[in-house]
Amino acid sequence: MIQLRSRVKIVDNTGAKDIACFKIMYHRSQRQAVLGDTIMASVKVAKPHGQIKKKEVIRAVIIRQRAPYMRADGTVIRFDDNAAVIVDNDGNPKGTKIAGPVAREVRNAGFSKIISLSQEVL
Repeated sequence: MIQLRSRVKIVDNTGAKDIACFKIMYHRSQRQAVLGDTIMASVKVAKPHGQIKKKEVIRAVIIRQRAPYMRADGTVIRFDDNAAVIVDNDGNPKGTKIAGPVAREVRNAGFSKIISLSQEVL
């Protein structure tokens, strides 16, 4: 679960490495973002010559979360880190590669382009 001021790792190749969440955009409770939710964030750490610069305000989709997540069929999924992918206003990813696994809930949330760029879907 990603809350306000949570630090999240970026796993695409846009140049940003770490972001801090300051607004949860589309979720039922508006307090915690889970897999497949969109957040607004500020870039805290970025590569020097990347596409995204430090202090830039971006939208990101949560693709992995460290807290256990219960699926509808009763299984529980948990990842080692909190990770996100930077998207534009239409929901299309800005990067061309995504490192690591992506949760199946991202596809259910309507981000099929993120699923097509990922290496594996869990």
